Amino acid sequence: MLAVNCISYQHKQFKILDEISFSTGEGKLIAIVGPNGAGKSTFLSYIANEIDAKHNKTHFKDKNLTHWQKHILPFHKAKFSQHQPSDIPLTVEEIVLMGRYPYFQHSPQAEDVTAIEKWMDKTEITHLRQRGYQQLSGGEKQRVHIARIFAQLENEFPNKLVLLDEPLNNLDVSHQFKLLQIIKEYTQEGNTVIMVIHDLNLASQYADEILLMCKGRVVKQATPDEVFQQDIISKVYNFPCTICQNPIDQKPLILFGTRKQ
Repeated sequence: MLAVNCISYQHKQFKILDEISFSTGEGKLIAIVGPNGAGKSTFLSYIANEIDAKHNKTHFKDKNLTHWQKHILPFHKAKFSQHQPSDIPLTVEEIVLMGRYPYFQHSPQAEDVTAIEKWMDKTEITHLRQRGYQQLSGGEKQRVHIARIFAQLENEFPNKLVLLDEPLNNLDVSHQFKLLQIIKEYTQEGNTVIMVIHDLNLASQYADEILLMCKGRVVKQATPDEVFQQDIISKVYNFPCTICQNPIDQKPLILFGTRKQ
């Protein structure tokens, strides 16, 4: 469904991505993890065709991203960015409706209204629909934009792709788990989600595969059980850790630090 082969990216004299190869099939939740400066967000931007747009080597549904028609691609792929404007002079409902702009020219149709209703409900922001965006908390703003990008992909096309750059920022514990459950259910419908996330334990609980990055390279891409090994994680994060079994779901549980004497 999505593949890149030996890509590199340099900004000025700094090499940010270094010979990365990556591929994934349909219906997967891929968590990109790694320390600060690993190149996680840059890699996500690359496969979204936001950088190196003329020479992009990303293949999506067996076609190079540069060959997709710009008015068609938004029906198949959407990206959530970690940095969003804080002063948008619109209501919550108006911002979520922005996700439907590829579907109509002048005014939204019944299916557009249905789509935004569905995703405002799923992200628990329906009660905020007439609230000004500038009046929202950080977590509420986060959920508004998540609703917007999922509303964008509310259509009959199969095997859609969602790219999420740190979508759990500013969310409380309850909304973190609820969002991850929404994402998991979305992948179970045959769609693929690639997500940058810092919480290794949440990645372990929900991801089908982990893409571990460090210094612009892929250290390992495999299941949580295979990636979350004590020697691998301690080395990549340059900090001691212990890995045991989560008693709730038997997935790897990563505990950083050492026992105090």
